[in-house]
Amino acid sequence: MAGMTQVQMLQEHFNHYDTISDGEAQMYRIRSLPRRIMDLKKKGYDFEHQWSRDLTGQRYVRYVLLHNPMKE
Repeated sequence: MAGMTQVQMLQEHFNHYDTISDGEAQMYRIRSLPRRIMDLKKKGYDFEHQWSRDLTGQRYVRYVLLHNPMKE
């Protein structure tokens, strides 16, 4: 994934998976996932967000893909 922008990395991610969290986004070195999600929304992607808790009880947001314009 070298040479790809953060948005391109997320587009590739959503070609294979339907959800992502901040923790998972850090594997792509994305530190501001909400901002990148907004960038994808401008490109026609649609998401909902779900609040979850990890094993320690810490809350986090999981973004769920509702529409991927690349798969039309």
